[in-house]
Amino acid sequence: MLPLSQFQDFIEQQKLFDQGNRILLAVSGGKDSVLMLHLFKAIGVDVGVAHCNFNLRANEAQRDESFVALLAKNFGLPFYVTHFDTKKYAAENKVSTQMAARDLRYNWFEEIRRTEGYDYIALAQHQNDAVETVLINLTRGTGISGLHGILPKRDLLIRPLLFLNQQQIDELVRVNNLDFVEDSSNASTKYVRNKIRLQVVPHLQEINPNLEKTFSENIARFAELETLLNIQVQKLAVEILNKRNDGIYISLDEISKLNPQKLLLYELLKPFNFDENVIQEILDSLKALSGTHFFSTTHQAIIDRNDLVIVEKNTTVTANQFIHPTTESIAFANDEVLLTFTEEVKFEVNLNKAFVNADKLIFPLVLRNWQNGDKFIPLGMRNLKKVSDYFIDEKVPLHLKSVTPILVNGNGEIVWIAGMRQDNRYKLTSATKKVAIFELKIK
Repeated sequence: MLPLSQFQDFIEQQKLFDQGNRILLAVSGGKDSVLMLHLFKAIGVDVGVAHCNFNLRANEAQRDESFVALLAKNFGLPFYVTHFDTKKYAAENKVSTQMAARDLRYNWFEEIRRTEGYDYIALAQHQNDAVETVLINLTRGTGISGLHGILPKRDLLIRPLLFLNQQQIDELVRVNNLDFVEDSSNASTKYVRNKIRLQVVPHLQEINPNLEKTFSENIARFAELETLLNIQVQKLAVEILNKRNDGIYISLDEISKLNPQKLLLYELLKPFNFDENVIQEILDSLKALSGTHFFSTTHQAIIDRNDLVIVEKNTTVTANQFIHPTTESIAFANDEVLLTFTEEVKFEVNLNKAFVNADKLIFPLVLRNWQNGDKFIPLGMRNLKKVSDYFIDEKVPLHLKSVTPILVNGNGEIVWIAGMRQDNRYKLTSATKKVAIFELKIK
């Protein structure tokens, strides 16, 4: 007898899917996925079968594929199969074979789900898998999310066998005389998960015979704790993350008040991919000089006076751009500078526009980043001023200094600090006959 009532109860309790949803089943041919297929078929859910051949076990892999194909055919179910060059993918992406297989299969499952009109993807992971995942995460280091291991439902992935452990699955397969194939690699300790399963878990089961049940209860608690933490972090983010056009600002004073400090800052900055080591570096540097940088894979954090500023990592120095009289627009970093000419001598008060005496321009002009030693005469003044001092006086954030376009005349004089201040030497006068209008378009 199949545990249909328990299966349906678990689906309902965990709200895995709704009646009428189509479910794509990931079926390897092993005991777990075969049992899952029989359970879904028995309760009358509209399902399809997806199988991945990773080309890692030669004839055995082909045997698995043929078995699952026949199983789907006997049930009259749609069957989807794909072949991966897993070792090549692992080498090209510098990841382990197991990680390569994981990435490949999840991406392909999602592609089939989307193109074939399925609502969810069902994976046959069970309580022992959850135990192993938590132990692996603890061994490698993890945040709270790693403590709950695998969840019954995460986005469009569902795991409807998490109410069973491996021993129960083995018994159900035996009692119901279900055909399956055995993956010989499961007996190898070459992989981390297998080492945990074969060499660690048995010793823990000696200490606690109900290990899977205990872990399931703990995992549920950790999942609730993560939910509570996420709610608090979302509230905190609204209060102290100040989103501006040029980045996200967090007051250093607010960071110093966080309690627990490291946990909350880690959760606040997690969307920007800063790891725990960098978080500790930030906390150790709260009184550091302005200009101290910290990096994640995608972003950088900069201490700027009284704030920590988060910006995308691709905000970098741009190569010199040349402007000719025929130039109409030119890209610079993430922005654009437009150029037009007019014989109507007038200007408007707009920091993103410069109205320049065209007769004084020596082409080609250069659009570049700020450089040490740059000087200009701010509009309305008579004396030269260092651009760096101007930035300080205007409280320009450090991360914007390196990406602010500087318009330079052919004679080396600065014409305009784009978006901020024009040079007084190029202002319009009663003698001006032609006006060059430069406009900064911020994307």
